[in-house]
Amino acid sequence: MLRVGDLQRSIDFYTQVMGMKLLRRSENPEYKYSLAFLGYGSNPEHAEIELTYNHGVSSYEMGTAYGHLAIGVPDAAAACEKIRAGGGNVTREAGPVKGGSTVIAFVTDPDGYKIELIERRESAAQPADPLKA
Repeated sequence: MLRVGDLQRSIDFYTQVMGMKLLRRSENPEYKYSLAFLGYGSNPEHAEIELTYNHGVSSYEMGTAYGHLAIGVPDAAAACEKIRAGGGNVTREAGPVKGGSTVIAFVTDPDGYKIELIERRESAAQPADPLKA
């Protein structure tokens, strides 16, 4: 779950820039929060991200416990190009991880959350990647 300062802005980022689908939304006006669930497919076959908007709260401090989300992609450089073309912020270009050969990249969502793109070349066992060009 990620707390966000503007629910629609975050939904737009995850759907339009990251290629996820809005799976469902719920409103709880009595307790002053709204939820949106996004992903590349439905649970349990695919993971989901829960976005929580607490009414009237426009930003949060990141703290020291959060690191980043990670998403497997077949081509990290192509994913960066697509994200950048969609208005996303690429904060680390695709390249090998320090001390290894796995290719990674990082992007940042509108609330400052980091998302790592891990290059995983497609195989018969892997589903097609939604960020594929």
